[in-house]
Amino acid sequence: MTFSKMHGIGNDYIYINCFKETVTEPEKLSVFLSDVRFGVGSDGLVLILPSEVADFRMRIFNADGSEAMMCGNATRCIGKYVYDMGMTDKTEISLETNSGIKYLTLYPDANNKIESVKVDMGKAILVPREIPVNSDLERFIAQPVTVDGKEYAMTCVSMGNPHAVVFLPEVDSLDLEKIGPSFEHHELFPDRVNTEFVRVIDDHTLQMRVWERGSGETFACGTGTCATVVAAILNGFCKKEEEILVHLRGGDLRIIYHEDDTVTMIGPATYVFEGKMEYPNL
Repeated sequence: MTFSKMHGIGNDYIYINCFKETVTEPEKLSVFLSDVRFGVGSDGLVLILPSEVADFRMRIFNADGSEAMMCGNATRCIGKYVYDMGMTDKTEISLETNSGIKYLTLYPDANNKIESVKVDMGKAILVPREIPVNSDLERFIAQPVTVDGKEYAMTCVSMGNPHAVVFLPEVDSLDLEKIGPSFEHHELFPDRVNTEFVRVIDDHTLQMRVWERGSGETFACGTGTCATVVAAILNGFCKKEEEILVHLRGGDLRIIYHEDDTVTMIGPATYVFEGKMEYPNL
């Protein structure tokens, strides 16, 4: 089996080209490959597949084997992969995900390799039952939620997967290994939740750390960064139609929340290496 390792500002996945490879039991394979000692080491597994409704299709599995709806950083990496590997010569492509079709604009560098990708992430979902959140509110904005005995002002957004965003004076000292699971498995969230811990630097700049359901703390989360900017605007920290720079542990993303509630994400995609291995006995 041939695989590639790629990352979007540190959010790293193992990518398998299913135009050439056949993958069985992807849930178990993701657990195996994600292990840093016995596998390759990653935040999960991404399959690049044919699509009947778009140029390509993706399936993504977390490090614990659970299937995710989509991943913003992985969409950018897929854009780089299919262009750099000669699977397309288009710089505007469509990608089928479990949360709908996403539209990518690819930006080649001087060597005709993709350096950065812009993704139309679709509309932010704010209705709690559609996120989903166990709440009858019309929107879940700055609501008091108690986690492990401490109250947080929480804003919930879906970008195809559920996110809970909390704004704090500082985020560097947080012990996410300790508090992250309590957010992920909180009774408010029937499908678990990704949680973003955010510091507002100014009205165009944010700092964020993220705890992803099924993977733990990651260096970056594309959908989470989009949800964070949406939440910042809903809370009055930033404005729509203005580019917001978000600092993550793995690097920076640029996000615009538009008047029609769609979100644009711009960021890099990086190829790490290609490898070959015997298909494991799962």
